[in-house]
Amino acid sequence: MLDNNVDHESESHGLEEEPRRTVLYDLHRRLADKSHIASFAGYLMPLWYSSISAEHAAVRNAAGIFDCTHMGVLEISGAGAGGFVDQLTTNNAAALEVGRAQYSFILGPSGDILDDVIVYRRGREEFMLVVNAANDARIKSWIGSLLDDEVCIDLERPDRRICARPRLRDLRAADCRNDCRVDIAVQGPRSLEVLSAPGEGKKPELHELRPFQFAETDILGIECLISRTGYTGARLGFELFVHPDKALHLCEMILEAGGPLGVLPCGLGARDSLRIEAGLPLYGHELAGPLDISPFEAGYGWAVKLDKEFFIGKAAMERRSKATDMTVARIQLPGTKGIRPVRRNDAVLDTHGRCIGWVLSCAVIGEKQIALAYANRAYVQGNDAIGIYYSARSERQIRQGRKRNVEKCELLESDLTGEVLSRFAKL
Repeated sequence: MLDNNVDHESESHGLEEEPRRTVLYDLHRRLADKSHIASFAGYLMPLWYSSISAEHAAVRNAAGIFDCTHMGVLEISGAGAGGFVDQLTTNNAAALEVGRAQYSFILGPSGDILDDVIVYRRGREEFMLVVNAANDARIKSWIGSLLDDEVCIDLERPDRRICARPRLRDLRAADCRNDCRVDIAVQGPRSLEVLSAPGEGKKPELHELRPFQFAETDILGIECLISRTGYTGARLGFELFVHPDKALHLCEMILEAGGPLGVLPCGLGARDSLRIEAGLPLYGHELAGPLDISPFEAGYGWAVKLDKEFFIGKAAMERRSKATDMTVARIQLPGTKGIRPVRRNDAVLDTHGRCIGWVLSCAVIGEKQIALAYANRAYVQGNDAIGIYYSARSERQIRQGRKRNVEKCELLESDLTGEVLSRFAKL
């Protein structure tokens, strides 16, 4: 099942020009039905090629390849880059060793989450940031405003200034020439086998990589920055940062080499079902969004280093870390044929029928539905029973007495029952 996650992120970009084509668009047109290509975050992207379930299974059992070339790839380099990135992001970028990456957040001074990002340290004063496609323009603008000293970075100390002014480059821009990079993800247990050139065995650089480590090497003869990162929950998976002129050829070679191993191209639908199964948040759903979900509520408080001397938004994050009884929970529900799918904004009920929260995302996986919900943490501990109330989907249902919006603590009759799982899956 593909819920409305795709619509949400594309809509967050607002009314704008015609969607752009990624550098892999020609591959999508060859392998996916035209009706399965849709606008997402300003780009034409495949929802699926064969089917969401087949692509999901490929990643769990073999490997899948994803077009992530719409993601923003930024470089911050030069004198003081390390200190600047440490002020810009919530995690401890200053402690990163060269060749390592970390998950982090970029905040506004009032603590609003501008994006969740991966920070890569390529050199002593050279960093690469990968940002969500829908937030790319906003993050570039925000960093530019900081470098131009146009914004206040600390509401409690308006005189505070950024510590340095390094260089910002958009590595997807043509003027970066040979330094250009776009992102392709290869995820699943056979991904290492697929990415090793025929006859060479396992490439030492890849075999030795641990999660959130990266190397700059070649894959199937093409120069890449390759990292042990991904957005599927797979225990083994890689992201390849390659020159856009080489991206299509690299994908074609991976698919050719991986075909006998069960490797499939995967679209947005499988990306969504995989990340929901794993419990990973999507910006605008399980993070920030209409409910203003904080990193602490999302299960990522560890990426907000409140012991750092300063980062933009720190004072607000300190308050947020203590101020909520809500959390993101992962829930399992029946999903066999004939059961109505759970959708975003459906109410989550405790065993007495009281509303304790709302569904954020949901996907059908096999004969189960896995939902991520924002709920009162006291009622969503491991194995707790919960109920779901289907919110009205139409005016007709409203006239029949079904509620479109349910308030917290409202009493209702459950339409479907399930149980709370551990916050993150061990796949």
